Amino acid sequence: MDKTTQWFVAALEEKGISLSPRQLEQFETYFTMLVDWNDRMNLTGITERDAVYEKHFYDSVSLSFFVDLNQVGSIADIGSGAGFPSIPLKICFPHLKVLIVDSLNKRIGFLKALSEALGLEQVECVHGRAEDIARMPEYRDRFDLATARAVARLNVLNEFCLPFVKPGGFFAAMKGSQSDEEVKEAAVSLRELKGRLKSEFGFSLPHEQAERHIVLVEKKEPTPRKYPRKAGTPLKQPLI
Repeated sequence: MDKTTQWFVAALEEKGISLSPRQLEQFETYFTMLVDWNDRMNLTGITERDAVYEKHFYDSVSLSFFVDLNQVGSIADIGSGAGFPSIPLKICFPHLKVLIVDSLNKRIGFLKALSEALGLEQVECVHGRAEDIARMPEYRDRFDLATARAVARLNVLNEFCLPFVKPGGFFAAMKGSQSDEEVKEAAVSLRELKGRLKSEFGFSLPHEQAERHIVLVEKKEPTPRKYPRKAGTPLKQPLI
């Protein structure tokens, strides 16, 4: 076992997550495919092995440090990109039923090939805009947890993600640095989309010490019929 793997195993052990040889093999295959496909399409700017394991894999799994994923049955990952955070979470918590939504079909192609190579079951990869997919009855108000590891502001992410969450479920926004202003600015979108700020968590990545912040929102009632608005509108005209 090389140094990167040793560190990764130990760091997750500290958080109560034990990885089997099979799971370690899945992470290694993930890394290999990510770098290989990245030569043909832009999946990530991070390809150095240590950095992928820390900034992508560990960072994705960090959601489970604050949300008990053993109590979560289904997760919707909105704007997943190269599969973060849902695929690392699925590797660690194989019982999860996962929906991945991404607007770029090339990325969906990668994610389907990846899921097959890793032998993952109950992973559905859907090409489309979150605003359109969230209006489909099979996905609307259906998931225990929605997540986005995205750069959009919280008031926009609420409209992208909360429509996927069932009443009583949660949306976890995985952010970089904390912004009280951003959380305050999200008050209107929370009210409109029947969400309530549940808690906020902050931590740093072990090696790089980069700041991370998770905002957890509880869904109180079904999504009002008028949301989400037409594709593109939440970004152009955020709810404020």
